[in-house]
Amino acid sequence: MENQIKKFSEVFLKKIANKKIHLISHFDTDGITAAAILINTLKRLNKEFSVKILKQLTKEEINNLPKQKITIFLDLGSNHLKELSKLEEEVLIIDHHEISNEKIPKNISIFNPHLLKPYENLCSAELTYLLSKSISEENQDLSHLAILGMVGDTMEREISKTRNIILNQANVKIKKGLLLYPSTRPIDKTLEYSSNPFIPGVTGNPKGTYELLKEAGIEKTSKNYSSLIDLEARDMKNLVTAVTLRMPSQEKSSEFIGNLYLIKFLNKIEDARELSAILNACSRMDRPEIALLLCLGNLNARKKAERIYVKYRQHIISGLKYIDKNEKIQGKEYVIINAKDQIKDTIIGTLASILSFSSVYKKGTIIIAMAHNKNKIKVSTRIAGRFSKSNRNLKELIEPVTLSLGGEFGGHKQAAGCTINIEDENKFIDLIKRKLDVELIKV
Repeated sequence: MENQIKKFSEVFLKKIANKKIHLISHFDTDGITAAAILINTLKRLNKEFSVKILKQLTKEEINNLPKQKITIFLDLGSNHLKELSKLEEEVLIIDHHEISNEKIPKNISIFNPHLLKPYENLCSAELTYLLSKSISEENQDLSHLAILGMVGDTMEREISKTRNIILNQANVKIKKGLLLYPSTRPIDKTLEYSSNPFIPGVTGNPKGTYELLKEAGIEKTSKNYSSLIDLEARDMKNLVTAVTLRMPSQEKSSEFIGNLYLIKFLNKIEDARELSAILNACSRMDRPEIALLLCLGNLNARKKAERIYVKYRQHIISGLKYIDKNEKIQGKEYVIINAKDQIKDTIIGTLASILSFSSVYKKGTIIIAMAHNKNKIKVSTRIAGRFSKSNRNLKELIEPVTLSLGGEFGGHKQAAGCTINIEDENKFIDLIKRKLDVELIKV
């Protein structure tokens, strides 16, 4: 891995020499943190650059790329090699998504773990950090942003050799416990507002929260309860037992117990999972620039981001209520949720993820969630079951259907999405139902 990083960093520096740079990154936590890492790196190299954060890379965006600039894509681009190969300008891609075809066009240099041997499942922020640190040891102070990106892409359970090196460089404090956030705030509030996992009788219920803590033998210290990270080992064990007893029988305690990652951010110890959620909320509420400013150390951005986060959580709650009360298309081992214009298209994927981690649907159920965005429809797919090991490949499921309708698609085996024209709404539902019914018969 080290030699491959060094080789790409040499290519990177050679390609950007004496060039104006246009940086394009994805709007999720991984893309935002990757952008912040590279912005700091380019500034330290005294490079001239512009930045754009995208919800999705489209053919229109590619056609409108600035001329006479080298474009760097972060957390995007691997699925658009064919379109990017037609550009006269050179392109650099740092991304971890599956690659659309094996042959890399001459004008494209790509750093993607799917091309590396041995393969390691690293996120774009981690890849960008590895490049940055290879360029200069000075950039090790950006390692905490790589950890944020990793947590944002829910990769924290897989501690590979390279990821472990990054964790050590970031001086991350790790504590085993309930995967609830924020772990730095009083435990009663953390439990009450927990949506992932959803705890029956506790989430959204102050009385239920109090009863759970009483059952676990956890009492207030002075005026407030301790935070999750401050609990003694015995109290944490009792709390895990109390929560497990309230969870549905199919939920295993190991699925909501794991590592809590505490990082130093703006001179304060923060819960990486909470920070990741705040960054994600900004982008989902159409304010990715606030998330980026926060990652770049802007103190005013933190206050704005927290206000956005409050509104975002309100949208999540109302979205879950809408899905619960309204009719869904349900088949054998799949459900299609068509929210139309009742839920923001930037939030539908988050809701699909929350439902996939909940006990609402049987483990292995394919969740397809749809929401309108002007003349387009955003589709997000997930597989129910926390850290499900299903053999189903969601990217392969939606790819042929999307292509037949002239839409755009992308994602991974267990989390994929696409965008289609609104006039193809019923056609998409019919095609995806037919494909699911046939595939499930084969399975």
